[in-house]
Amino acid sequence: MEWVNAVVQGILLGGVFALFATGLSLAFGIMRLANLAHGTLALLAAFVAYSIVGATGVNPLVALFAVVPIMFVVGYVLERGLLNFTLGSDPLPAILVTFGLAVVIENLLLEHYSADARGLDAGSIESASIHVTDDIAIGWFPLMTLAVAVGVLGFLYMLFAHTRAGRAFRAISDDRETGRLMGINERHYYALAMGIALATVAIAGVFLGIRTTFSPADGNSQLLFGFEAVIIGGLGSLWGTLAGGIILGVAQTVGAEIEPGWSVLTGHLVFLAVLALRPNGLFGKAAPA
Repeated sequence: MEWVNAVVQGILLGGVFALFATGLSLAFGIMRLANLAHGTLALLAAFVAYSIVGATGVNPLVALFAVVPIMFVVGYVLERGLLNFTLGSDPLPAILVTFGLAVVIENLLLEHYSADARGLDAGSIESASIHVTDDIAIGWFPLMTLAVAVGVLGFLYMLFAHTRAGRAFRAISDDRETGRLMGINERHYYALAMGIALATVAIAGVFLGIRTTFSPADGNSQLLFGFEAVIIGGLGSLWGTLAGGIILGVAQTVGAEIEPGWSVLTGHLVFLAVLALRPNGLFGKAAPA
């Protein structure tokens, strides 16, 4: 039963990875932007929630109602004021700018909050669980995280598949110049996409802060897990992002069951195997020849 429990816990852990990966997948799928500041922006959201909780005493889950709009505005302004000028056929400028942005944000967080690890206390829901058997228990908070990830991905799927804005997003993703000729303001829609990406990052950052401690230097590890989930699932596939997060989570928990020090290593090995055997990911579409 230990192995069954490891798989169950891995599926639940996959909800966190899927939330992190969603924003990355959106930014790359619509703008072809590899955002190296993604993990640091998630930590920024966690620290914003930490400040709100400290100032008001509300539950971190309630603070999300303030953090999500704040991060949406940050994403919109960041895209219109900085990142839009780096987009083009050459991905290098955007990579360099987002790398520099990550360094700046990390140092600002270190200056204001210090390097001490912090945490967000969501109350009894963190330790409450459903006991399926004597050996298998499903935590309410991990289950809620997975449900939120599914809900966010379902909302985004409906947005992109069944709304006018979604059609505009798909148009500028496929062909920016043709979309402009059709009257689509690509700068506005790129900024909206970045705002939505950072709104999902806000949810991921706050849930991470509740799940474990965090510090300003943790951005790179979260960025790595997000990239791995996106690549495993396949670029451009929203539900593939969820599958990639779950596969990565299961790989880590099963690895930890084999040997406690193998958790992260096993996830990396699964990522490398998928990258070698299916470079477009498990659910990604192959580029046309």
